[in-house]
Amino acid sequence: MLVEVKIGALIMDPNTNSPIVVLKGIDSETVLPIWVGAFEANAIALEIEKIVPQRPMTHDLLRNLIVECGLRPSRVIVTDLLENTFYALIELLNENDELVSMDARPSDAIALALRLDCPIFVQQKVIDLSAASNQGDPEKADDQMPAAEEWPDLIG
Repeated sequence: MLVEVKIGALIMDPNTNSPIVVLKGIDSETVLPIWVGAFEANAIALEIEKIVPQRPMTHDLLRNLIVECGLRPSRVIVTDLLENTFYALIELLNENDELVSMDARPSDAIALALRLDCPIFVQQKVIDLSAASNQGDPEKADDQMPAAEEWPDLIG
């Protein structure tokens, strides 16, 4: 089952000083934190804030390439969580409405989804795996991770 999400917040993990993209369910109480790199967090933040750099950044270049090649965005899906690594797909449609899927890091897929204005989904199993791994990991124990209602709404 796919759960549609939006970016609920872009915050810094106080323990690791790493950026976290917090995905929140559109029609559910789902909250999925994904730790991302600084460059990817910056690419996401620039697009959220609608800041246009003087020259195209990597995700802007990829968006331009997709559009110029006649592909249309369909959706982004966070598909798996294996050994604490998230996986994602970028799904596009070609001129014959055939699906073209590309493997991607979730951070890159999210940055691109924002630029292409396409929906973001998460497989339910990823949400379940993330919740289970947080319960078994003392670094990310439930008493250290805020509950869904406690995540800051930094992004509207």
